[in-house]
Amino acid sequence: MNNAAPAPARTRGRPRGNPPTRESIVSAAHALFLERGYRGTTVRAVAAVAGVDPALISYHFGSKKGLFADVMQFQCANALAVDHVMGGDPATLPERLIDAVTDLWEDADFLQLTAQGDEAAEVIREYLERELLARLVEFLGGRDATARATAVVTILGGLIYTRYLNPLPTPAALTPSETRHVLTPALRAALAPRPRTAATNGAGRRGLPGSG
Repeated sequence: MNNAAPAPARTRGRPRGNPPTRESIVSAAHALFLERGYRGTTVRAVAAVAGVDPALISYHFGSKKGLFADVMQFQCANALAVDHVMGGDPATLPERLIDAVTDLWEDADFLQLTAQGDEAAEVIREYLERELLARLVEFLGGRDATARATAVVTILGGLIYTRYLNPLPTPAALTPSETRHVLTPALRAALAPRPRTAATNGAGRRGLPGSG
């Protein structure tokens, strides 16, 4: 007679106790996305590598697309280290922004992940909008911070798109130093405070005593 207690049933959803961290799932997904690509990676395969129930991935990330977004967000955060870029001398911010993007030339994982098509492009768009643009607005401050930050992100987003997501021969052929030489003046112009418009100045003049 077998008196051994039956093995506990494997529960679905969020486990009790100390569940595997989100980081362990992202790490497993990162490796599989690099090895098999987005379409070749399944939620079940990620769960098997991470040692979790697939339902836990759905709980944390919603779907494979959500999991890929987390992997790409992590990769972007490592590659485009916003805290480091914003932490230096404001006078050299254009050079640091260009260097942050051109450093991606050396990031093999980033290059491979950006080759995943529309999914990668969507995540990068969200990162530029929610992270870089928002942080730039805060960093710049003032009445025209949003306009200046938008101009900067437009330039950098164009560089990322034409270099990585849909490479054009001429931009893709530039070295980091050539890219810095070509785009730094444009970034300096984008970051410069905007002069008040003629309409605003005219309104001010009309309000002065003796004007008429």
